[in-house]
Amino acid sequence: MTRISLCLGSLIGLIALSTSIFASGLPGEIKQKLQQLAIPETSIGVYVHEIGANNPALAINADSGMNPASVMKLLTTYAGLELLGPSYTWQTMLYANGKITDGILYGDLIIKGHGDPKLDLENFWLLINRLRQTGLQEIKGNLVLDHSHYEIPLEDPGKFDGQPYRTYNVLPEALLVNYRASTLHLFPQPETNTVRVVIEPVPESLQIQNNLKLTQGKCGAWKNWLTIEATADVKDKNNFTVVLNGDFPLHCGKQSYILSLQDSTIYTRNLFKYLWAQQGGIFDGEVILGPTPKNLLPLKVYQSPPLSDIVRGINKFSNNIAARQLYLALGTSNSTTNSSPATLPKSDVAIRQWLAGKQMSFPELVIENGSGLSRQERISARHMGQLLLSAFNSPVMPEFIASLPIAAVDGTLKNRFSDTSVKGLAHMKTGSLNNVRAMAGYLLDEMGRRIVVVFFINHDQTEQSQIVMDAFVQWVHRRK
Repeated sequence: MTRISLCLGSLIGLIALSTSIFASGLPGEIKQKLQQLAIPETSIGVYVHEIGANNPALAINADSGMNPASVMKLLTTYAGLELLGPSYTWQTMLYANGKITDGILYGDLIIKGHGDPKLDLENFWLLINRLRQTGLQEIKGNLVLDHSHYEIPLEDPGKFDGQPYRTYNVLPEALLVNYRASTLHLFPQPETNTVRVVIEPVPESLQIQNNLKLTQGKCGAWKNWLTIEATADVKDKNNFTVVLNGDFPLHCGKQSYILSLQDSTIYTRNLFKYLWAQQGGIFDGEVILGPTPKNLLPLKVYQSPPLSDIVRGINKFSNNIAARQLYLALGTSNSTTNSSPATLPKSDVAIRQWLAGKQMSFPELVIENGSGLSRQERISARHMGQLLLSAFNSPVMPEFIASLPIAAVDGTLKNRFSDTSVKGLAHMKTGSLNNVRAMAGYLLDEMGRRIVVVFFINHDQTEQSQIVMDAFVQWVHRRK
């Protein structure tokens, strides 16, 4: 009887302790910081759960569907690694629609894309180099670009925030070359008290008006001290004049600013001609959009880097367009929706079936494009936490965690937690939109416990709220 009473007492004590931890709420220091910013607790979602524990240590508004901003990429990349596999690659197919004689193609060269999210400048150069290695030297016909693998709605790239030329607003394309990016490299030149501007990769269609003034101030947020305006030519909408005004500090050294200005056809034409000529190839035709004829055998198949590499770019540096193209690939992985073309509805079905297979039901979940660059996307802090708990026990756990920014070390966390005890101990994804701040990932605390931490804020006073989130992570780290 005594033994039963002791066991029962111990059990009641454990339950009381668990309930006390669960119900303790935010620590006073975090509440105070929220109050100073005029952010009510109803505008946050918090979930803290030790790996291996049965219950969360802390859950506040954890079941409210909230906008997670770029933290939504954790769902997309985890699903991608499991559904597609870490070694998955995207294929870009090269076809010769005509006869090749003595290295000359008497017909069209066709490039068909399947959504490679990393067909950047380096990899597009490799693709062209491997095409040259087939012995092809001259193309007598046209260059045909086949985008038919995607069937997605046409959108205005400026719809999200009125910034159509910013690279984070680039829309998915089955054949997306170098994100259609034009990079402006800024070089301070103290000997002439000027700033030199160099355009990469192909400057022919861009004219620069450089009105930048070199200053002696500290570097800091240098992008806030200059303005860049791009204006399309009246006669040719793919010729742009880019005007740079403002100050550029000498102490910044070389910096780069990336824009996406031209449409895909013109951009790919210019870059293909430039790189093809670099490698001794000859091409004077036009570039057009069109489908690949059926039964045409590929001349060459180019494989993207593996998904394990690509998810690192998505999560470390919050690459929106790569996340969107990965999300579209999910729909083609599903046994019931695996036929081309890739569509957003197919991806939505695939990811919900994947969740159901893990016995996870997220009724509040809203996915618009899988990148978090959305006003509609929603997930609760609890369900984001449950995803992270699941990922920790997944076969793809090493690839997934390795893709997350490390506190004070790299990615979007490189300049956060530098002078704190959290340095190097947190692998966490961040997210930021107007009225949204978010953070989620894994933390190793002072006692060596691995903790899942999720913190969402949806409120119009989020601009300064990073101090709240950083303080909260440090509190979880030292929590006994």
